[in-house]
Amino acid sequence: MDGIKYAVVTDKSLRLVSKKQYTFNVESGSTRTEIKSWVELFFGVKVIAMNSHRLPGKRRRMGHTMHYKRMIITLQPGYSIPSFINLRI
Repeated sequence: MDGIKYAVVTDKSLRLVSKKQYTFNVESGSTRTEIKSWVELFFGVKVIAMNSHRLPGKRRRMGHTMHYKRMIITLQPGYSIPSFINLRI
């Protein structure tokens, strides 16, 4: 899973877990179909919708950080990602 960097754990992303929506930061060059196939293969779930937006890099003293994409993935009813179940508010 080279394209998925890590799961995002914020107040908003934890609220979305109850709606079967999970948030991940992914590589900026990854396509939606690649991310969908990786999530379905790795977690064993069915994805019905994906939303994405690109986050800009930040300026640092010696240059800048790289930009990346954030994907909000909606699963079919009856599926869930187990590591997020314990994080619900």
